Amino acid sequence: MPLLVVRHKVKDYAAWKKVFDGHKGAQTAAGLSNPRVYVFADNPNETVVLFDAADIGRAKAFGASPDLKAAMERSGVTDKPDVYLLNPAP
Repeated sequence: MPLLVVRHKVKDYAAWKKVFDGHKGAQTAAGLSNPRVYVFADNPNETVVLFDAADIGRAKAFGASPDLKAAMERSGVTDKPDVYLLNPAP
């Protein structure tokens, strides 16, 4: 299954996490599942999120959606996210 990986910095992890958790319906609607959230060992306000992606096209559309942009603004994302869509290696 493809993997969506997102890395970004946030103002406050706890505040970001509340918005992230509240956005689960949109994630699920985009075919994203099994979210795993990590923080950098030396900066708990820098996160990496991994999702299983059922459909690359839907994942890309989700990443470009105004709804996601608004959620990121509400949650306190402070930089431009790095986003990677990965396919399993053969």
